[in-house]
Amino acid sequence: MRLALYAPLKPPGDPVPSGDRAMARNLLAAFGHMGALVDIPCTLRSRDGHGDSAVQAEIMAQADMLIPDIIAQGRNATWQAWVTYHSYYKAPDLIGPAVSRALGIPYLLIEATRAHKRLGGQWDAFARTAEAACDAADAIFYLTERDHQALAEYAPTGQKLIHLRPFLPQADLPSPAQGKTLLAVGMMRVAAKLPSYQLIAQVMALLPDTTQFEIAGDGPARAQVEAAMAPVTDRVRFLGALDPDALAAAYTRAAALIWPGVDEAFGMTYLEAQAHGLPVIAQDRAGVRDVLYPRTYPSVDAGAAGLATFAMAPAPARDDIRDSRLCRKVSPPTRRRSDIACRAVTGRCHMIRLALLRHGHTAWNREGRVQGRSDIPLDAAAVQELGAQCLPAPWDHAELWSSPLERAAHTARLVAGRAPKTDPALMEMNWGD
Repeated sequence: MRLALYAPLKPPGDPVPSGDRAMARNLLAAFGHMGALVDIPCTLRSRDGHGDSAVQAEIMAQADMLIPDIIAQGRNATWQAWVTYHSYYKAPDLIGPAVSRALGIPYLLIEATRAHKRLGGQWDAFARTAEAACDAADAIFYLTERDHQALAEYAPTGQKLIHLRPFLPQADLPSPAQGKTLLAVGMMRVAAKLPSYQLIAQVMALLPDTTQFEIAGDGPARAQVEAAMAPVTDRVRFLGALDPDALAAAYTRAAALIWPGVDEAFGMTYLEAQAHGLPVIAQDRAGVRDVLYPRTYPSVDAGAAGLATFAMAPAPARDDIRDSRLCRKVSPPTRRRSDIACRAVTGRCHMIRLALLRHGHTAWNREGRVQGRSDIPLDAAAVQELGAQCLPAPWDHAELWSSPLERAAHTARLVAGRAPKTDPALMEMNWGD
């Protein structure tokens, strides 16, 4: 399979590190794991961070000039699909829909978002283009439930929306953490990152004086971060920007990652930290909660005090965090084609681990009677037996689905301690009354 991959916000070869660049590179690794050949058709960055209509018009004109040559490139390379990573109202895909139409190939979006509230505003032209790209997509792979909600509300008939969990392209989990310090990992820029650093400084002031803290990261807001940390400067060590090996060493010597997650889409650092077995000190925020080990995290309204209390509470075992369903990996030596790699290309070849559980006994079962869709409840003995059972890890945190028939849904509630989602497609055959 040969694909075109375009990242309008930041191409994978960009010299400035970021979560966006990391995810684009992760996708390249996943595609390569499948054996796909991937071309980067262009590196045009379409981002307009200020809402300037003249800038948007200029970038759109540049894209229009590139399209004919990219179509020719695609014909020569015989691309089988076009994949765009992260198209949104500030950096829409201005190229992919036209090229895909001309070549007659599937147009796929990964982490695309809709923002109807931006229509008519200062990003109007770009917002409309981002909406048009979403409309044109054969399938959109969403990373968080927050994105899914907006995509589902305006999805055209027949469009596939597929959950793609953020992932790390590693053959094995890294060394487990063994340290005692708190660690923060993040670029130092005013947008998104600085508010998290300022909140961390407030948290540090509430923690015991013996708490040591390391910060991995650098950037144009370094002075503002240092100013925020001034009251606790004797307990803070600035590591600067780290290469992958040095960053892995920082994770290994930490006791926990602290990153509140202000304005984060989801946060690659959470995945990296949890792969090392680090508990995460973060707020319960949309997007962020999708990638965190399942716990009850402090609310945004709880502020620094809530985070400090959470930081001092008992943490999950590191092995449990590493073994959780969040620590997915892509393993080239075994050629195991993970659901991440396969779904990121076609939306057709995906592998999902399933555990199947039959419902408990009903009176009709014991009598040898065919139930079909007759809604016969569990009997008392089954309720007692199932109530003493529970799902083992990691299935206790898996998505839970059931037939809507009471005997099946009740079984799920008893063994999982929570209500399942139901779907009529899971019902037994109808054998009549």
